[in-house]
Amino acid sequence: MPRSERSPLLLAGLLATAGVAHFAVPRQFDATIPRALPGAPRTWTYASGVAELALAAGVALPRTRRAAALATAAFFVGVFPANVQMAVDWRHRPAPLKAAALARLPLQVPLVLWARGVARSGKGQS
Repeated sequence: MPRSERSPLLLAGLLATAGVAHFAVPRQFDATIPRALPGAPRTWTYASGVAELALAAGVALPRTRRAAALATAAFFVGVFPANVQMAVDWRHRPAPLKAAALARLPLQVPLVLWARGVARSGKGQS
């Protein structure tokens, strides 16, 4: 399978894995929900897990890939505040955990660019 065909499936796999994790171990995600959001954190955890699973399915299917990849890029931008919340909350944790929380911040940039690249590669598909 050529690399250009693998990339969307790898992105879909990442999204699906993250989506399942929101249901398998929701407590760790609850802690990253910005306090400014209304309602219970668990609701946001589950909603973001459902969104990731839906995006994974959309990216995996050539017919919906372009739109789903663009939505994925927007999703990665949208969850950035949760990563900021995690970095703030974990600033007093042991160094490895604090480093992991801080590393998530710049990681959003390549994820957004990856999703946009998948959208561009899916332009001819509909």
